[in-house]
Amino acid sequence: MTDKELKRLSRAELVELLLEQTRRAEALKAELEKTKERLEEKTILLEKSGNIADAALALNKVFETAQAAADQYIYNVKLKYGAADEESEN
Repeated sequence: MTDKELKRLSRAELVELLLEQTRRAEALKAELEKTKERLEEKTILLEKSGNIADAALALNKVFETAQAAADQYIYNVKLKYGAADEESEN
């Protein structure tokens, strides 16, 4: 609306325009807040998924280390009892 058109409006019409603009501004603020909340929720979800992925990788390393230790233990037991079996056969 141009300045000329605004000047032709009555006070009641101007007040009505002002109220309408205020309502629009409040609605936009509410929508912005909802959008910010949704964004924050998604950000938290992304952070959690990143943490879960990191935890899964760390667990995989733990399991790999445990498997390597178990394999080493079995190898040593086989060596020990294999050597003991060879001695008992001689």
